[in-house]
Amino acid sequence: MSSLTKPSLAAAFALACTLPVLAQQAGLPAPRFAPPNLTPKGVAALAADCAICHGPGGHPAPGSSVASLAGRPAREIVEAMAAFKGGQKPASVMHQISKGYSDAEIDAMARWFAARPR
Repeated sequence: MSSLTKPSLAAAFALACTLPVLAQQAGLPAPRFAPPNLTPKGVAALAADCAICHGPGGHPAPGSSVASLAGRPAREIVEAMAAFKGGQKPASVMHQISKGYSDAEIDAMARWFAARPR
């Protein structure tokens, strides 16, 4: 039997989830666990993370208030992500999501979405 009880496992999990938030609030850079994969397949995988809100390939559901990314100029996407990251553009979750990507990753994803048909 494990020496960890359910309450101690829950406490360890809570601590593991809290430490990155505390580091971010202290202004510390996010840890880099691996260099970004900016190969075509790597960028497509990064862009796939956006599908939950922006739809597959950057096409949100019809009638959605979420911005379409497909065919949008890369420069616009990069500028929007910078504004989210810097807190200049209001958002529900994008201000947090944008902080999880490096400038190189954002640029690569922006170019990937720009190349998608509208």
